[in-house]
Amino acid sequence: MIKKIENDLTVLLDILPAEIRKEIDAIDDTDNLIEVIMDLGRVPTARYSTEEVVLSENEVTRNQIAAVVKQVGDFDDDNRAGIERALHRISAIRNRKGDVIGLTIRIGKAVYGTIKIIQDLIDEGQNVLLLGRPGVGKTTMLREAARILAETKRVVIVDTSNEIGGDGDVPHPAVGRSRRMQVATPSLQHEVMIEAVENHNPEVIIIDEIGRELEAAAARTIAERGVQLIGTAHGNTLENLLLNPTLSDLIGGIESVTLSDEEARRRGTQKSVLERRSPPTFDILVEIQERNVVNVQKDVSAAVDAHLRGYPMPPEVRTRHADGEIRIEKMSPMKAVALPGSHGKSGPRRLANGGNGQHHEGGNPVVDVAPVKKPSNLKIKNAKKLQPIYVYPYGVARNRLEYSAIRLKVPFFLVKEIKDADVMVTLKTYYQKRQHMIMEAERRGMPVYVLRSNTTSQIDQFMLNLFRLGSDDLQDASLDEVLELTRSAILNAKAGKDRIELPPAASYVRKLQHEMVREANLGSESFGKDPNRRVVIYRR
Repeated sequence: MIKKIENDLTVLLDILPAEIRKEIDAIDDTDNLIEVIMDLGRVPTARYSTEEVVLSENEVTRNQIAAVVKQVGDFDDDNRAGIERALHRISAIRNRKGDVIGLTIRIGKAVYGTIKIIQDLIDEGQNVLLLGRPGVGKTTMLREAARILAETKRVVIVDTSNEIGGDGDVPHPAVGRSRRMQVATPSLQHEVMIEAVENHNPEVIIIDEIGRELEAAAARTIAERGVQLIGTAHGNTLENLLLNPTLSDLIGGIESVTLSDEEARRRGTQKSVLERRSPPTFDILVEIQERNVVNVQKDVSAAVDAHLRGYPMPPEVRTRHADGEIRIEKMSPMKAVALPGSHGKSGPRRLANGGNGQHHEGGNPVVDVAPVKKPSNLKIKNAKKLQPIYVYPYGVARNRLEYSAIRLKVPFFLVKEIKDADVMVTLKTYYQKRQHMIMEAERRGMPVYVLRSNTTSQIDQFMLNLFRLGSDDLQDASLDEVLELTRSAILNAKAGKDRIELPPAASYVRKLQHEMVREANLGSESFGKDPNRRVVIYRR
């Protein structure tokens, strides 16, 4: 079982206003308490792992905020402060005059046992990057890794916001024998990282929240000097890092290269391809999905290469159960279902209307898309048989295109060479740079669809427009309106609304809504029976 150190919580509760502290004591669920929110002129709330609770009917006053600020340490340039020898983090929101008008009080817990789910990877001596959304437990796991490794190695923590080792000059006992270097200002984190290697002869460097280009470069320098690196970054999956120009260097970076005719034939690809630029800084990637569930890519080089070639490598899924047992399973590779792009020597079938070299912004064709009114009961008619379309993707996630085609049940095929394609789909960033393959597609008179991003909603909209499943095939509502309504509901949920019910929608639209909600780190469920089945969004 996991043992938690709770002796710091009293220190934190003592700085809170009496009525807020009293309500937290009455709820008596400190194990699941994540943070306390105090915003001027609003009621104070506490966020637990399962719900958000109002702590008082009285609005927070300036005096209450000032009293809390007075009892914590000085706020750094990143507007974070702490409590002496405690792991709690207090973050401030300021007005334009610099006055503190809001506080986010994050509960810091030292948890023994969290690292067991990946301890074998840590002990191997390879560089490990922990990836996850805010609040999922990255720093807690990092702190435990520092304590375990310090029992046998020289470990130095670069602690930018004092969140790993706690506030004050003496580190919290939770980091064990690790040494801790503090950072005067977040913009200097990369310099302290290099200083740690040059001055203190570490065997392991621990870094939290790598988020700037200079920090990514410093991490590469450390790795090249033979020092083991354990770090964290914000994101959910490997693809998030690939699409992040600042952090992509952590996993090798991406560049467009032109192959020789012979090499292109050997690979069975077009001449211009995306490839990994250099060896990755981190050997292993751990995607923290939940506190007890992680996805592991043991070979980042192979995973990135496979992803760029359009055949993502399935991760290793590790789950920790209530009895402490850790189960490891390997996901099966995604089946292509005739979508990888090989359709024989007979050549592709052309579009019924032929290619005309049109440029389609945001996945929306310039013609034949008429908006429909009110959003309700979205359904696709199956009255006409769709003709197969062969698509050449340039910079767009192949796996998302495949998932969308399967979900919408359309005859969509990816091809490996532009000469076999009916249309091209690419991203706005690539189109604006006028890359060679895009110019080649336009020279051939091929329609080029341009998406703003690699999001599921953009790709689904592209599919609908590609197969002319727009205004003529949707009853009562356009997909754009439904998605816009869903986005508004997500914003309202993030702003504090507990439960939002969306209008009834067809099955494939509900799946899309669930994915949008999941990407926003919110919860959702479907209720009712068709044709009135609908999605309800709620805060986790």
